[in-house]
Amino acid sequence: MQNKTEIKRYMIRSLPYLFFGFLCMNLGEAWRLAEGYDYTEKLQSFFNMIPVAFQNVLPGFYAIDLLWGIVCGGLFWVAVKMKKQNAKKYRHGQEYGSARWGTLKDIAPYEDPVFENNIILTATEQLTMNSRPKDPATARNKNVLIIGGSGSGKTRFWLKPNLLQMHSSYVVTDPKGDILTDCGRALQRGPQKRDENGKIIFDQNGRPICEPYQIKVFNTINFKKSMHYNPFAYIHSEKDILKLVTALIANTKGEGKDGDPFWIKAETLFYTALIAYLHYEAPVEEQTFETMLEFIDKYEVREDDEDFQNPVDRMFERLEARKPDHFAVRQYKKFKLAAAKTAKSILISCGARLAPFDIAELREITSYDELELDKIGDRKTALFLIMSDTDPTFNFLISMIYTQLFNLLCEKADDVYGGRLPVHVRCLIDEAANIGQIPNLEKLVATIRSREISACLVLQA
Repeated sequence: MQNKTEIKRYMIRSLPYLFFGFLCMNLGEAWRLAEGYDYTEKLQSFFNMIPVAFQNVLPGFYAIDLLWGIVCGGLFWVAVKMKKQNAKKYRHGQEYGSARWGTLKDIAPYEDPVFENNIILTATEQLTMNSRPKDPATARNKNVLIIGGSGSGKTRFWLKPNLLQMHSSYVVTDPKGDILTDCGRALQRGPQKRDENGKIIFDQNGRPICEPYQIKVFNTINFKKSMHYNPFAYIHSEKDILKLVTALIANTKGEGKDGDPFWIKAETLFYTALIAYLHYEAPVEEQTFETMLEFIDKYEVREDDEDFQNPVDRMFERLEARKPDHFAVRQYKKFKLAAAKTAKSILISCGARLAPFDIAELREITSYDELELDKIGDRKTALFLIMSDTDPTFNFLISMIYTQLFNLLCEKADDVYGGRLPVHVRCLIDEAANIGQIPNLEKLVATIRSREISACLVLQA
């Protein structure tokens, strides 16, 4: 049946070329019948013979007439073929573009039938949280960028409704702490549990079963209302040390242009050596910024005595005697290449950078860890990072949390869960431009998708 259809279609397409060939064959017959001693007489006779040639509807059997028809029909086919290949694509009526506003029909394939399993984009459009939909063509990443002026409702009309969808674990940047106040009780109660078909599960008394969130709070406005966060608790390897130092320096450099990179590199060596020593050699309870500050305070430099050894020098000397290839030793020996006068300048820079840790409350809040950043993708958790929208002094802690969070979750997804976290983690980063710098954020946004992590950046225009 299909072959007959193709043959019929081919014959229909061939009719114009057959008709043109038949026309040329008759004209060839008229030329053959024309008489004359020269071209002028033959041309006049040709026009007189055209009606005679077309009197017979059936084609003739003269070879020269058939040749004329075949050649002319073939040339006509070649001309049409070349015209199609070189044809320009005109879009009449769309000279000014074909873009248009999408409709409900356009967005429907990208939505989940269960409303609670969607990201709310607008009042009428949603995007499914399922990263493996039935139609792979409708799979999209879950990263969202929200830009709006002051008072336009970025937090009230977008961030809070999406937080109350309660389909993922959440890490929320919360300026002033009002998001926690407004949404905390709903998260504490949790969403209604559903089965595989999206139907609500009820208990024996007919009440819906809820899945409460584990709520954690890190408050840089009022440390007394905050849980503890110790960046040292998430160091597991040498590369984690380098990432922590990079995040620390990137977010404590202050405003203005960067100075001579020599000083930053020298500080990096010093911090890396001290943190590496604490991680590998110190007891867990001493792996804190407070201990690191004590090392810096005991680091004495004498410009008139290059051979002078302070307590930190002797500490690393003993470590080198036991483990000459220790990571901390290698970093410290590079730092010690600086002259005494240069080392004193480096120490002043370190003291200025770590000045916030002179506050007793900050040292106490970083003395141990309660946030458990590496477990946020294991079960439904809501972590609120409360920050001041007027004073950026402690925002570097928020940035360090995000830096370690992304690294920890990506590594756990790859090493423990085969590439995908069991619970999707959404980072709702309000006032994203004011939390400090997250190193390599543009690369992270492109790679965290496959690990069931997404970032929603809210910016003020």
